[in-house]
Amino acid sequence: MLNKLLFKNQDKKQLIIAIIGAFMGITFLITSIHYLIRVNEFGEGADILGPNTIIVQKKVSNSSTLGFARTDFSKNEIQKIKDKPFIHDVKPVIANNFDVSFETADPLVPRFRSDVFIQTVDPEFLDVDLTNWDWKEGNDFVPMIMPRDFLVMLNTFMSASGIPQISDDLAMDIKFKFTLSNNSDSEKEWVDARIVGFTNEVASILVPETFMTYGNNKFSDGTEQKITQVMISGEESEFGLVEEMLEKRGLETKNSQMVVGRLKSMVGTLFLVVLGISVIAVFVSGLVLIQYMQLLMTRNSYEVRTLMRMGHHPKKIIRMFFLYFVKIFGVVAGLGLILFFIFKFFLDSMFANGGLYIGTSVTIGSISALLIAYALFAFASYRTATKGIFNEY
Repeated sequence: MLNKLLFKNQDKKQLIIAIIGAFMGITFLITSIHYLIRVNEFGEGADILGPNTIIVQKKVSNSSTLGFARTDFSKNEIQKIKDKPFIHDVKPVIANNFDVSFETADPLVPRFRSDVFIQTVDPEFLDVDLTNWDWKEGNDFVPMIMPRDFLVMLNTFMSASGIPQISDDLAMDIKFKFTLSNNSDSEKEWVDARIVGFTNEVASILVPETFMTYGNNKFSDGTEQKITQVMISGEESEFGLVEEMLEKRGLETKNSQMVVGRLKSMVGTLFLVVLGISVIAVFVSGLVLIQYMQLLMTRNSYEVRTLMRMGHHPKKIIRMFFLYFVKIFGVVAGLGLILFFIFKFFLDSMFANGGLYIGTSVTIGSISALLIAYALFAFASYRTATKGIFNEY
């Protein structure tokens, strides 16, 4: 009876407009937040490098080949790159200044030996369990991250030897050995090693910094350590600026690293724009709903005063207005969530067909955004209803 008295026979054009705006805003709000999170996660766990991280070196030109231009980085050059506002951090990639050979040391695997090039990077740039990425003199083995091309080469060698090929997990169980020596081979040392991960982005074997320092201190001939590569971590959604800087400074990186970074930056920026529009749409539609509530209370001021004179407590009337609009927003939010799942079905297929394999599970962030929007609207509705009713009391 009271609902009919207060809410029936009202002009609902403003209400309908607000409902449509809230419905569209909520749908795109959930969608944009979900895919913004998923795109930023793209590539994580698939490789050993951290997110938005690339390895760069100077382009080799005729002048550098003839010795007229340097291909290594000075401390000043590294600092200038680090000072850029779109660069999160820059660290040098340290290489061995001594001779290293690498071989299998497992009775179940045929002997394989090769001179190798090893490097080390700051652990903050690696997506690896740091408890396994540690070494000190006397440890049982040196943990190492191998280029995936090495596993391909090892499997080719084993296939040619008539031995079954191995998977990543089996490769991590194989025992290996480093032989460290100086240039004259007057000093040598053998150290056991194990694979703890693989990477497609680094062409050399990665070892902990402590092991590299140990080898350089003990077996180096004293020549100056040159930094020919650096690791750069760029800010999210600003990878275009990183690429522009590389071009201006004559730097280069693997094309695959730039493609992933460029793709994440472009798609992330797109969803940020959609997110901004969605937030504005939800905010404006929420304001329109609140204004419609105020309009209803103004139009029904006589009925509200009459009800209170008849003994109806103000809190009861407040609850009626509050529940009416919260239910409307709840239905709109539910419909927006349903439309999000419909969009998600088609967008997931579209991304997969385009080669962007992202997680298909619903993100906590998108659902949290919906709950936060609902809670804020409920709070605003209650405050508006309370203020409006008590003004009539």
